[in-house]
Amino acid sequence: MSAFSKSRIVGAVEIGTTQVTVLVGEVAGSRLNLIGFGEFPSRGVVKGVVVDSKAAGEATHRAIDAAEKTAGARLQQVFLAQSGSHIDGFYHEAIVNVGGLEGRVSAFDIDNVYGLAKQKALPPGRCIVHYLRRPFYLDGTLSPSPEDIRGDRLSVGVWHVHGDQHRIADGVHIIRNFNLPVTELVLSGLAAGNILTTPEERQHGVLVIDLGGGTTDFAYYRHGRACLAGVAPVGGSHLTNDLSLGLRITEGQAEKIKLLHARATVTAKDRVDSVWLNGDMGIGDRRFPRMTIEQIAAARTRETLEVVRKKLGAVYTPAETLAGVVLTGGASALPGIEDAAARVFEVPARRGVPRVEVIEKLRDPSCSTALGLLHQGISQQREGEATRTQAGLGSKLKNFLDRLATV
Repeated sequence: MSAFSKSRIVGAVEIGTTQVTVLVGEVAGSRLNLIGFGEFPSRGVVKGVVVDSKAAGEATHRAIDAAEKTAGARLQQVFLAQSGSHIDGFYHEAIVNVGGLEGRVSAFDIDNVYGLAKQKALPPGRCIVHYLRRPFYLDGTLSPSPEDIRGDRLSVGVWHVHGDQHRIADGVHIIRNFNLPVTELVLSGLAAGNILTTPEERQHGVLVIDLGGGTTDFAYYRHGRACLAGVAPVGGSHLTNDLSLGLRITEGQAEKIKLLHARATVTAKDRVDSVWLNGDMGIGDRRFPRMTIEQIAAARTRETLEVVRKKLGAVYTPAETLAGVVLTGGASALPGIEDAAARVFEVPARRGVPRVEVIEKLRDPSCSTALGLLHQGISQQREGEATRTQAGLGSKLKNFLDRLATV
């Protein structure tokens, strides 16, 4: 009997820079019901990387406990989001001569070229998080499903997403310390991307940008598939720091100014227009030029988005991104963020909305990754079950996570 024919309680855990988010889902057959939610301010995490395992573990435990209480059930397994400044990627392509009967592409040709494209050595201390396969090309022509088509040379490219094995192991250890098995690792950008976009948008080309507290995750889709994904080591906390330095105030005060008055684009016209720090105009309250606040915020926002575009490189083209840019994450709430993104990427931009029915709380941009993680983790497990006899995916993932547990 398939594991998916029985009801299971699964959790999606995102250990972010500013908060830990946990969703609980009940999986019964092909259905996924959201039954629990928990969050807690993050501790011991800098730029998506665990720097204090004890503090991060305590925050994660609080979030998991809250989620289990609202669900009225205990987690049986966990899908863990992957982010952090240590995440990187590279591209590798392979070409094979078609060896099928009558010069037609066989299943062996497809498996062979894909396997060769994945065979590139990683730097020491790194491990693979995802292989993102791009479409096949037959004799230089795009061929999404090349099997049984006549041709001479079959090629495919793969984007290898990899991370520091010690950093990844730190997150796995935190979950396993609660006697919970980690069964899937999913890149945060992909998790958000797959819940915020439709198959049609992914076919036409769409870029998803998740603006978090310490990092910005992104996933770029073309021809219906994620062709590139990664992490930029900048986020909303960097904007807070810029305001703190520029206005000469504490980070707590800068965070307040950011939430109340910052914009991703400059709209202030009058240099004498000002805002109050506390708003009571009492002793200790201070005034700041609105234009200065907006200029600082707009400059940091543009720089963050330009970092993402630079990481995409020549793969990104406005002409092949017809569905535009989708923005999510806590920092995407900044007014004017759509206009700022549209200018940098030269395509329309919008804030993302989950493509599934959820309660209002889970429609908040800060929940996009966890929500997508739960759906993506279930999807990957189903794909793993379907291909297990052919590729040994399930055992390979288990061995990979077991190796991480000993790091």
